[in-house]
Amino acid sequence: MTEKEFLQYASGGNTIKAGSAEHAVMHALSQQALMITTRINGSYHKPDEIRQLMSELTGRQLDDSFGMFPPFYTDCGRNISIGKRTFINMGCTFQDWGGIEIGDDCLIGHNCTICTVNHSQNPYNRGDMACSPVKIGNRVWIGANVTILPGVSVGDGAIIAAGAVVNKNVEPDTIAGGVPARTIKKIAY
Repeated sequence: MTEKEFLQYASGGNTIKAGSAEHAVMHALSQQALMITTRINGSYHKPDEIRQLMSELTGRQLDDSFGMFPPFYTDCGRNISIGKRTFINMGCTFQDWGGIEIGDDCLIGHNCTICTVNHSQNPYNRGDMACSPVKIGNRVWIGANVTILPGVSVGDGAIIAAGAVVNKNVEPDTIAGGVPARTIKKIAY
């Protein structure tokens, strides 16, 4: 199985069975991500160097307007898509096996965690992982210490309040917060 085939398989909401051919590709991609994130997090880099390292990690050329303050953590990296003028703050963790798509003009706060995988509830198959993509629209602001769970979409212009756990879709132009996150109000502008 090629990397491209694996990423399509995982982004399609499929299960990765422990010990399978897909799991072997997953492990190899994890090792690659560990090498690159160690370089990102191991010393100071100028903004253009961060963009280059993140482009290497994601396998996509990031726009010159992208910005990030390390450290940054991921177990894959190859299934992350990041739009223009998006900024990722310190300490974020992206578990991107199922695919993470981030739009343009987004702000991702300190220590944000985005998850796209759940382990099997069956204790005899706990090593199996069900993938489900996360999509973050344009002009989204995600506060510090937010956790976004597998399969969630955050609509354009939304704000996720600090500390929220987002387990269901967030409508465009709304503020959501809490554990679990709920709509607090519509944004008027």
